[in-house]
Amino acid sequence: MIYLVAALAGLAGILFGFDEGIIAGALGPLRGAFTISPLDEGLMTAAVPLGALFGAMLAGRAAERYGRRAMLMAAGILFTLGAVGASMITAIWMLSAARLALGVAVGIAAMVAPLYISESAPPAKRGVLVAVYQLAITLGILLAYLANFGLGDAWRSMFLLGALPGIALFVGMFFMRDTPRWLQARGRTGEARAALARLHGLPPSDARIDAELAQIAQAGQTESRDVARWRELAAPAVRPALIVAMGLFLLQQLSGINAVIYYAPTVFKEAGFDSHSTGLMATIGIGIVNVLMTVVGMLLIDRIGRRRLLAVGFVGTAVSLSMISIGAMTESQSLDVVATIGLVLYIAAFAVSLGALPWVMMAEVFPRRVRSLGMSAATLANWGLNFLVVFLFPVLIATIGLGGVFAVFALACLTGIWFTLRYVPETSGVPLEVIEAHLLSGLPFHQLRPESAGRPNAAAAEASLALPREKTGALVAAIVMHNPYRSTLTPMLPRIAELAYENHQIRTALYAIWQDSAFARTGTLRASDLSAHKGTIWRFLEHIHYASPEFLASVREGGATPGNPNAH
Repeated sequence: MIYLVAALAGLAGILFGFDEGIIAGALGPLRGAFTISPLDEGLMTAAVPLGALFGAMLAGRAAERYGRRAMLMAAGILFTLGAVGASMITAIWMLSAARLALGVAVGIAAMVAPLYISESAPPAKRGVLVAVYQLAITLGILLAYLANFGLGDAWRSMFLLGALPGIALFVGMFFMRDTPRWLQARGRTGEARAALARLHGLPPSDARIDAELAQIAQAGQTESRDVARWRELAAPAVRPALIVAMGLFLLQQLSGINAVIYYAPTVFKEAGFDSHSTGLMATIGIGIVNVLMTVVGMLLIDRIGRRRLLAVGFVGTAVSLSMISIGAMTESQSLDVVATIGLVLYIAAFAVSLGALPWVMMAEVFPRRVRSLGMSAATLANWGLNFLVVFLFPVLIATIGLGGVFAVFALACLTGIWFTLRYVPETSGVPLEVIEAHLLSGLPFHQLRPESAGRPNAAAAEASLALPREKTGALVAAIVMHNPYRSTLTPMLPRIAELAYENHQIRTALYAIWQDSAFARTGTLRASDLSAHKGTIWRFLEHIHYASPEFLASVREGGATPGNPNAH
């Protein structure tokens, strides 16, 4: 089921990529059908990112109030209306208006689709599933290139094709549920349980559903019930997440992806791809490389981790941008070939890492209370910087030359390596609630790591905070019934439960038992349920037994003294 969820949300990415890419092939036929001034062309092309800015601003509040599912359905409607409207225009200003509506849909989808997937996916698969959105964007761009090549001058058909995935997105989301975390935050516990059960393919009464729902509910208990405000993103506890999310999008745009894509036809022309059809086929080839390397990145994202993959991506883009820069600074034909190779390598390095990871990580790093607002801020940064880089590109070329511009982009990628090591946490395989607990604990955010195999660590201790404090007493009482010292320990159960919850190692062991046993559902605990955690808990209880008043009284009655330890 989770793969279906990711695929449906990924339709928003296909629409994003398609609407971004289709205008390139439609411009030629449009010039033949209408009189288009440079201002008209600029407005028509810039309408999508401009609309996306408004969409991103609206999506944060709306996704929190109306839900993630409802906003994706709204985006599907806007995509469909925008595509149909663009295919029926009789004046260029109408196309600009239609693309503005498409841009609003893009801005909503770019924020809400990764959020929907992230809040639905299990931790071990969250990275690859959120990366489906970036894969969908690359597929959308490739589909736009293929539509441009196959439809020739039929620009109305090109635009109308965008309505099909828009309809599919609306219909698909109509039959889906909202995310368990949003439903639980709205007090709709029954629906949250049903959504979790459907995602995992388990009956709603399964103990694992109880444990995960308890973890989600516990994380939400510390939240204030008033409406989250933008200024909360600048609070000291949340600021590291904002730095990571916005910083990665800043570096993604400063890596020059849009400028490189726009420069691609010039690179191909200088390398000998002279005809229009040959150049278009070469551009399609770049689209195919983009898709394939995005798939490679998806396979690696949960295996080698976010930080390592980011570092690899920044190194690869820095090297390949340097190759493009050297080629652009000279008139040598051989160095034009070097620039072409650098272009292909750049697309590969970007797609495997920098393309998907900012989208993945912005959906992971924010606390649930401000997650939608934080993602809205991050996508605003993305669209704003996207516009700024593209706008300044011609100015910079006139000032420092094409080679100098790509040298600046290469330096930005080198800075990205430092940023990754200094600020970015490793969120691969870590539950969202654990990421939130680490962030709010005040510990350096970049020190967050997945749980080590078989050993409780900081991440596991933070995850154990999802064990309801009020349930700890009942669990400890059930465990004590299996302990040899139960007669001594039973009178002290309230104090034992308090000590157990305050001790990170013991609480981690209790949380594991809570998750792995049927106790949360049935109230019954078997001795076998203690399994690997028995030794840890038994030593804890043994220390309490030896410090108990009953044991100390028995020692005094036996005549034991510090000077005569064997008298008893």
